[in-house]
Amino acid sequence: MTSKLYPLKFEPILKYRVWGGEKLQTYLNKNFKGQKNIGESWELSGVDGDISVVSNGFLKGNSLTELMEVYMGDLMGERVFEKFGLSFPLLIKFIDAREALSIQVHPDDQLAKERHQSFGKTEMWYVMQAEPEASLINGFAREVKPAEYVRAVENNTVESILASHPVHSGDVFFIPAGRVHAIGAGIVIAEIQQTSDITYRIYDFGRVDKDGKTRELHTQQAKDAIDYKLYDNFVTKYKPEPNRSVEAVSCPYFSTSVLEATNTVIRDYYPLDSFVILIATEGEAEIKYEGGTENITKGETVLIPADLRQIEIVPDKTVKLLEVYVPH
Repeated sequence: MTSKLYPLKFEPILKYRVWGGEKLQTYLNKNFKGQKNIGESWELSGVDGDISVVSNGFLKGNSLTELMEVYMGDLMGERVFEKFGLSFPLLIKFIDAREALSIQVHPDDQLAKERHQSFGKTEMWYVMQAEPEASLINGFAREVKPAEYVRAVENNTVESILASHPVHSGDVFFIPAGRVHAIGAGIVIAEIQQTSDITYRIYDFGRVDKDGKTRELHTQQAKDAIDYKLYDNFVTKYKPEPNRSVEAVSCPYFSTSVLEATNTVIRDYYPLDSFVILIATEGEAEIKYEGGTENITKGETVLIPADLRQIEIVPDKTVKLLEVYVPH
C-alpha cells in the first residue's frame, strides 16, 4: 500500500506512584493537570488498558492498535509484524523517583507465559538527571543462594546483599529479566522495556500507600524468578561520539543507541526492517523525512514508522537522542 505515515507522537499516559514527584512536569514539561506524585509517563505503550493514542498529524486520535491493524508492516517492519502481530513489543517510559522505588524483579518470557500469559520484562535505564549522591540497585553484591535471599527479606536486611551504584546523567544500566534492581531517590530516567507490566516486589522499605496500607510483597514468586549469579558488568559502558549513533545496549528484544548531534545527521533505517523510536533526553531537533518535517524536544518520544527508511536529524544547537529498534 502507499503509506502516508510520518513521525508519530503520542499522548503521555501519566501514572500516580507513591514515590513519584514533580520533575516530569518541571523538567520534562508533562502537563499534570493538577495531579500529584506522578512517577511515570508512559510515552509509547501497547499494554492492555493503556494503549497509546496519536497526538499529531492526520492520524491524531487513533490508537497504536488501530495503526498496527491498518499499516501493519509499513509501521512495524515486515519481520517485526510477522513476529508480534498486533502486540507492540516495546514500552517506553520516563520515570521520576522522588523516593526510592521498591526493590523488585521481573520474570523472563517462560515464567511470565506460564504464570501470566504475558511477555517477560527485560529493560534498560538511561539516566537523564540525578541528584548529588544518588544511587540505584542493580544485581547482587556477592554470591547469594535462594534460601539466603528469603531470610534477608524476612529480616529486612535484603539491601545488604545487593549492589548499589552511584549514578550520573548519561549512565546506562541494562536489567535483564531475573535481575534484582531498584531506582534510587532523586533520579529521572528513560526506561526501555519489553511490553509487560509484571513486577514482583521484594522489599518496600516499610512504606505505606496513600490509604495508609503497606504494599504487597511477592517474596515467593520472586524467589523463582531471580537470577542469583554474580556478574561483573552491572554498569553498561559506551562512549558517545559527536554526530554519530553509538550502540549502548543490544539484546534480543531491543537495540538502543545514543546520538549526540550538533550538526545534521542522516539516518538510513532501511536495513533494520523495524520501526525506530527516538527519545529526546536533551535539546531539540527537526526531523526531516520524505513528505515533511516534525520537531522533537527534550522529554518527547517519536515513533519513526518502518516505511520511513531515511530521515535527517537537524539539531537546534545540540540534541541528545536515544534511538531504539527491534533487532534481527
